Amino acid sequence: MKKKILLVTAVIISSHLYAQDSTKKTLDEVVVTATKFPIKQSQTGKVLTVITSAQLQRSAGKDLSQLLNEQAGLVINGANSNTGKDKSVFLRGASSKYTLILLDGIPVTDPSGAGGAFDLRMLSIDQIERIEILKGSQSTLYGSDAIAGVINIITKKSGDKKIGAAGTASYGSYNTFKGNAVVNGSTKKLDYNVGYTYFNTDGISEATDKTGAGNFDKDGYKENSFNATLGIKATDKLKISPFFRLADYKGKYDDDAFTDGTGKYSSKFINAGFISQYKLSKGAVTLQYGHVKTDRTFDGLFGKSFFKGRLDNAELFFNNDLSKYVQVLGGINFQQIKMLDTTASKKNPSITMTSPYVSFYLHNLKGWNVEFGGRYNNHSKYGSNFTYSFNPSYLIDNSTKVFFNYSTGFRAPTLYDLYGKYGANENLKPEKSTSIEAGVQSVFAENKIELRAVAFDRRVKDAIVYGPSYTNINLDKQHDKGFEIEPAFIISKSLTIRTSYAFVDGKVTTNAGAKDTTYFNLIRRPKHSLGVNISYQVTKDLFASANLKTFSKRTDLFFDPVTYETSTVELKSYALLDMYAEYKFMNGRLKLFADAKNITNSKYTEVYGFNTLGFNINAGLSFKL
Repeated sequence: MKKKILLVTAVIISSHLYAQDSTKKTLDEVVVTATKFPIKQSQTGKVLTVITSAQLQRSAGKDLSQLLNEQAGLVINGANSNTGKDKSVFLRGASSKYTLILLDGIPVTDPSGAGGAFDLRMLSIDQIERIEILKGSQSTLYGSDAIAGVINIITKKSGDKKIGAAGTASYGSYNTFKGNAVVNGSTKKLDYNVGYTYFNTDGISEATDKTGAGNFDKDGYKENSFNATLGIKATDKLKISPFFRLADYKGKYDDDAFTDGTGKYSSKFINAGFISQYKLSKGAVTLQYGHVKTDRTFDGLFGKSFFKGRLDNAELFFNNDLSKYVQVLGGINFQQIKMLDTTASKKNPSITMTSPYVSFYLHNLKGWNVEFGGRYNNHSKYGSNFTYSFNPSYLIDNSTKVFFNYSTGFRAPTLYDLYGKYGANENLKPEKSTSIEAGVQSVFAENKIELRAVAFDRRVKDAIVYGPSYTNINLDKQHDKGFEIEPAFIISKSLTIRTSYAFVDGKVTTNAGAKDTTYFNLIRRPKHSLGVNISYQVTKDLFASANLKTFSKRTDLFFDPVTYETSTVELKSYALLDMYAEYKFMNGRLKLFADAKNITNSKYTEVYGFNTLGFNINAGLSFKL
């Protein structure tokens, strides 16, 4: 395996096919997710990765899970399985339930499912302007579920003229077609963005056919998604932005690992609300509301199952400069979560949570920047809980940042954990965490080399798992730790090499009789992952890139439907090599592109007993008017 990785890496580097379109220092980059208001990365000690608009435009052949899977310390299990296969977000080794997904800063979860994690299949990459990945516990700013971090997906809002249009059409392997159309614009009083995406693929058999007969049918997938955002500039200081999003997809699935089937599923996601902001002389007041509606139906081996959930999230917060060196952020968040299920142990259960919070930011104190804050959570079932964070950083010569984070987190059991059809346990305790991280981020050699190195330690008390008795239980503690190293080399304005290495290890401790038992439990999560990105702007109009990501061996669990026993299996390590190229015409208004994935046709497994995609290619045309 090592020889294979070295060979593939050498091929990539020698081909000179990868580059960023900008050499701007990452420390100067302005972000919003770290503090809920715009701030330079040099002024915050938090670990934040940005997927830019340029990167998204060059990812037309990927879906959201595949793009996220390329990032350091982030593994999306199922990203390269059949398109309709469920996707699991493993940020720094944590399970999906510990990573909070935001759309434009507003939480989106699925109250109807186990863990409550947002389904990444419900959002088309064509609707996204930018993604900010904030690592480490963020419960002080974002509340429950943000124990491992936050992924803030920032959607497209407007165009650069009064009336504009754009679109993409592509075709590729597995009879895959994707098309999207966008109308957008901007005036002094109004901006708007309206988009529609259609996706259809024959796919592959979801389950692996180990009989070799080759008679498993293909499990196709079809999706329609729509989004509309309106920005109304009511006054010079007040802007109101209502939004509406709809995703509707259908597909087929197999009965189990190594088992063909004729199962069908459908899912609908509706997200509506508004964001309003009033500018102050030295800050802003923001009021935002989001409603999420999820309806899912599975019709398979055991008949039909229905999953319906509702989330209402309202938040009012402000930020203000108290002085040249001090900023304050304060707010209050209200959530109501419902699971619509008359067969649950508690009919149509719901909970509410109200959370006031405040954070202070000290800036430019002879190189020091410090953030500290707290959040009070009042949960309708679990009562009061307090979380806090302390985040100092020190900036040396505006080019090197040293930082440290200490934070606590809180996650309440989901309604499905408590009352769902499988594993319900009304006596579950909420999960509480303590996280520490420290590292350095630097730009040197005349901005030609960038480096970020981070070590982290995360401990979760009363971790919730699906127990051996087929019931959700609390285990004593979950302890995960690891580190990430991300060097980048800006060879020239047209050529960039970015690399990353991430290590994670995790163990759970539970009381088994007379003494505690500790064991490794990061199922499907690699201890080691390595990434190499190379991009090259060959000419003004021709761009090419390559991406290599390797994953070490992992463990998985296999449930035998005959003996009803669960056994541990090992999944082999693997490497994925992808390449992308585009050529622009008509001053960039027209673009041809091709995206080839798994070029070496690597044979690998993400989930035991289920297939993954071999070599596949997607090519198409995009335009902008």
